[in-house]
Amino acid sequence: MQRLAIWVFALALPGCAGQGYSNTHRPHVDMAVHPAWYDGERIYYITTDVSDRDMAEMMQANYAPRLRDAIPDYPKPPQVRTVLERVYRVRNVDQPSIFPSAPKPLGSQSVNIQYSPLWLMYEVVWKTGVAPVELKSEEQIFVAESQGKLEIHRTDIVVNCPVVRYQGKRIDRYEW
Repeated sequence: MQRLAIWVFALALPGCAGQGYSNTHRPHVDMAVHPAWYDGERIYYITTDVSDRDMAEMMQANYAPRLRDAIPDYPKPPQVRTVLERVYRVRNVDQPSIFPSAPKPLGSQSVNIQYSPLWLMYEVVWKTGVAPVELKSEEQIFVAESQGKLEIHRTDIVVNCPVVRYQGKRIDRYEW
């Protein structure tokens, strides 16, 4: 009898764990994707939540002030890793944001352990008199900063922005 109970439990368990999960019968939501750069490669992300009310409105995202609770008490230099990754927004030039990590490959098989969809925003500001170039990687930002061409300013804005696509490649619902 005990073996029968274990067998029935074992058969029922996969259903609870998501086996048979299908997007076919689930409601879908259309969301805008935003372009960004990661290591010179064009990626796309969605923004679901922002800790700053004005930015949440601008990005048409949920205002989620508790995201600020993820910021460490100490000043977080760009090289220190926490659950928050950095995202760079160029303030005085119109260009896509720069992400220092992304899932590789997209979906459940990602091996990039540095990736997190929670981002602490850093603002990049080109100095007066410097001819800006489009920045496509974190390394380019650090090089330009070391050359005195720009400044990096940490903000207290936390955003939830999962990366959902590389140029020409997308997460397919069946890859999950």
